[in-house]
Amino acid sequence: MSFSWFIALRYLTARRKQAFISLISLVSILGVGVGVMALVIANALMTGVQAEMRDRIVGATSHINVYKAGTGLLDVEAEAAKMMRPGVLGAAPALTGQGLLSAGGRSAFVQLKGIDPVREVTVTDLGGSMIGGAVEALRPAVASDPDGLAPPDSILLGSALARSLNLRVGERVALMVPHGFQSPMGMIPRSVLLEVVGIFELGFHEFDANYGLLSLDVAQRLLNEPSPHAMQLRVADLEAAPAIAADLQDALGPDYTAVDWTVLNASLYEALRLEKLAIGFTIGLIVMVAALNIVASLVLLVMEKSRDIGILRTMGAPASAIQRIFILQGVTIGAVGTSVGAALGVIVSWVCDRYQLFSLPGDVYQITHLRFRVDAFDVLTIVVAAMFVCLVATIYPARRASAIDPAEALRYQ
Repeated sequence: MSFSWFIALRYLTARRKQAFISLISLVSILGVGVGVMALVIANALMTGVQAEMRDRIVGATSHINVYKAGTGLLDVEAEAAKMMRPGVLGAAPALTGQGLLSAGGRSAFVQLKGIDPVREVTVTDLGGSMIGGAVEALRPAVASDPDGLAPPDSILLGSALARSLNLRVGERVALMVPHGFQSPMGMIPRSVLLEVVGIFELGFHEFDANYGLLSLDVAQRLLNEPSPHAMQLRVADLEAAPAIAADLQDALGPDYTAVDWTVLNASLYEALRLEKLAIGFTIGLIVMVAALNIVASLVLLVMEKSRDIGILRTMGAPASAIQRIFILQGVTIGAVGTSVGAALGVIVSWVCDRYQLFSLPGDVYQITHLRFRVDAFDVLTIVVAAMFVCLVATIYPARRASAIDPAEALRYQ
């Protein structure tokens, strides 16, 4: 053990008359530990919420939407073939509109989406999100049946929407759409009877509470649309979606517009990013307060040990060695506090995430519980920043100790 380390550790473990200084050092360690722990937990929380929101959104929707101006996507097969390229896993047409569902005296507005049941499961997580019925049960449009014996058209409902209407698989619901027929009194909305053949729960409240899925040809007929509005694409790498969208835009020409998931949800992710920075900065002040405790403890120690410093200087210890003693003491306080705080932060984050301790109302926050996801880079950044702050906090006391004049320190001894 070097001379500087030996003296620094002796001062940290001071006993009897210097017990008060040791107590201040312990408080400094606790302050650094609490600050680092709070930062790790806060960053894990914000990272987890961001990841959870992203997973729910990209699971419920496609990664890229391609729109065509004018007549839309008249030839679905040809359009899908043009858009398939390396990195694209699937393509599915979509048509959207709005309507009003009614059942058992209850009503709810619904966002209608026409889909191809076979292709849809290749671009969203709909197939694995069914809690009742099946996607394959979604029937195409029924041809005109004068005897009324053909089964009604079918619909898939989000779980929250089905609960609000008290509907189960196999029951029927009336759908009213604004695209009806013209009469002398104006446009009369069209009303049809649909059978609920499936209920899905994608885990994102906006979709589970508002969406109803129809077969594509049923949606075209009810919404009076000649073709799908968009082609949905799923990519292998989420981070590559912007580049693939830009490539599609260049390859398909000005009649097409390709929009990836980062553009569709840009405002949400920017708000989450700013919130993460604000929380990190606010909680980071705890570490700054702990650093002031380190300054105070070292200044008191320098005052208490001025006689010892004078003796060491007269015995030949250079000013740089005296400076290293107090720098090492402050860095040791910071290292112990940072290590303990980081470890506790990781453990608390894991426990909170593992047992889902914090539930949320899904209709307000879109997710049902808080997720904590520890990112190694975030933890490393926090540890390095905390150690840097602690190191800076030692500079003034260490320089003051090294500047003590031995003659002045020993004059009245």
